[in-house]
Amino acid sequence: MAGAILRALATAPGGAAALGLLVASAVFTDTVTPLVPGDISTLGFISPAQGQPAALTNSQSDARDAYDKALNHFKSILSERRAQLNAHQQLPNLPGQALYLARNAMMSAYKDLTDALPSKIGRPNKFGIPPAYFDADNEPLLDEYVNVFNIMQAPPANAQKSDTPFDDVVRLGTDIARAKGLDAASAQAAGRIALGIFFAETNGNQNMGNARSNTYKGSFQTGTTEDQHGQRKWAAIKKSIAALDPAVSARDDREEARVGNLDHRLNHWTAVRDGLMNAHADLFPRVPAIVKSLPDPIDQMKLFELIQIIPSPTKSALNSGNLANYRISDPTIMGYLRNNSIFTFGRADRAKTSATFREILDAMWLFNDKFERALSKLNEVAARQKG
Repeated sequence: MAGAILRALATAPGGAAALGLLVASAVFTDTVTPLVPGDISTLGFISPAQGQPAALTNSQSDARDAYDKALNHFKSILSERRAQLNAHQQLPNLPGQALYLARNAMMSAYKDLTDALPSKIGRPNKFGIPPAYFDADNEPLLDEYVNVFNIMQAPPANAQKSDTPFDDVVRLGTDIARAKGLDAASAQAAGRIALGIFFAETNGNQNMGNARSNTYKGSFQTGTTEDQHGQRKWAAIKKSIAALDPAVSARDDREEARVGNLDHRLNHWTAVRDGLMNAHADLFPRVPAIVKSLPDPIDQMKLFELIQIIPSPTKSALNSGNLANYRISDPTIMGYLRNNSIFTFGRADRAKTSATFREILDAMWLFNDKFERALSKLNEVAARQKG
């Protein structure tokens, strides 16, 4: 999905962002339990002086009211989408966009509230979101948010799934890197990065649609032009792949026959293959230098995800010789980052007019959970290969 300006504007990369960027495990029900005490007789006496809250300043009161409004709006949009899905009603165009923006507005307003009233920062939440940005009492809302997106972005009925989706991503990433001349260790790093991109774009769900864009779909959330570009680049290295790994070449032949005239993005294997070739393969030769500059595997994944979001500036940063300190100041590029939940939440973040790549990587904290799960899945893949 990298390389197209439209991708950053329409983006759901989720991909970065297309997927709401959050993964939850709890199940949200339609039943709301009132938060009232079960037995008021157990309440102790509180004197008026002790029970009187400190008066809020105007700015604190405004922040509280803005958060309440944003929270209620998020609840309203979420409830509306659930009701539409339950009633099997036709959804509006881009049904996830309003929901995604409402979630962002809620988190942004909460950050403004905790900046104004630090005492509002509560307990940690299961999503790993910094508590200053999210009230853990609202975890069920994000559970429901993820559930609704999963329904809206379900693969179409004719999608061709793989029984080994994660192994496929790692194998393709590794073999493409080997075909680009990398040694075994660096090729393994490329396979790890490829798996990270898969999780960043789709939460590890193959063949998915996109509720925030009509352009991007599939396991790597590519557009038609990007997929076709990837197909041509794969054809150019296919002989090298066959020489390196005949089994992968044979699998590729089977998947090509299987997909036939179907959109290649609806076959997991060809979608991953074409997505990697389109955006990332040309940068794989630089993996050794990237690993040296960014030893943290999650930082490496973040950098390649930025190839999805802001491709040209990321390549310029890589060419600068000083990746971490390379500074982005273009308002349009900063806007692309904000559209993908980077420097998005709270007035202080949104007011930033420039950032170094080190600051950008640190601001990609909503991706951390995705990449951590990618690393966990990579361990499972490695164990199967050893077995």
